[in-house]
Amino acid sequence: MLENFKLENSQEYIDTLIELTTIYGMRVIGAIFILIIGWFIAGRVSKYVERMFSRMKRVDPTLSQFFSSIARYAVLAFTIIAVLNQFGVQTASLIAVLGAAGLAIGLALQGTLSHVASGVLLLIFRPFKVGDFIEVSGHMGTVKRLSLFMTELAMVDNVQILIPNGKVWDQAMKNYSANPTRRMEFILGIGYSDDMDKAIKAVQGVLKKEKRLLDDPAPFVAVNSLGDSSVNLVIRAWAKKEDFWDTKFTIQKQLKEAMDKAGIEIPFPQRTVHLINEK
Repeated sequence: MLENFKLENSQEYIDTLIELTTIYGMRVIGAIFILIIGWFIAGRVSKYVERMFSRMKRVDPTLSQFFSSIARYAVLAFTIIAVLNQFGVQTASLIAVLGAAGLAIGLALQGTLSHVASGVLLLIFRPFKVGDFIEVSGHMGTVKRLSLFMTELAMVDNVQILIPNGKVWDQAMKNYSANPTRRMEFILGIGYSDDMDKAIKAVQGVLKKEKRLLDDPAPFVAVNSLGDSSVNLVIRAWAKKEDFWDTKFTIQKQLKEAMDKAGIEIPFPQRTVHLINEK
């Protein structure tokens, strides 16, 4: 009788094991199948997004990789939720918890996320590129690197400065390398007793000799203002952006030499003082 009882219990255990194996085995197989399909789709979607953005000439490769990674992990997240659902996990409550956690993290990192959003906009609209000389947020320098979080500049004295992208995007920016040509301007003061036409002719001679200046637009010289101690001439000329600084420094030196040669004074600031005798 004892042997019959053991056989019956063994048979029950075997039946229970077969039933559990049948139920959960199918779920495990289904979960594995979902994981494989999800992993495959995630890879395909990631490559498609990266290829789509790479075709856009204005989009930086960094941004293509960023969006492709987001697409891949989004598909994988849905895959994991589907796998959990196979085992009877209440995914609705799990999604609610993850959503609340995501909101809390977003609020805690809103400053950082704003820099990331600004970085994305900078990489899409490309107001400047690596190698451009820009002025932004009170700093001037050559762009060395643009990432999702910050912009790296090398200042004129080769000091590195890192600016958060939020401050770059939200403020007015000057890009000195955007256009192929740039205009230089000089204010040259001459004495009131000097011949203005002679001074203008001397200035035009300097500009004519400088081959790096452009003929179109042509150099311009005129009387700009009558100052407290000098007649001020304005001199405007155009050059290619790569020749701008060398040409400007050269012309500035030659203008002083031309005034000295023509005997035209570049006056110092002067004041006329009247002494009043109170008696």
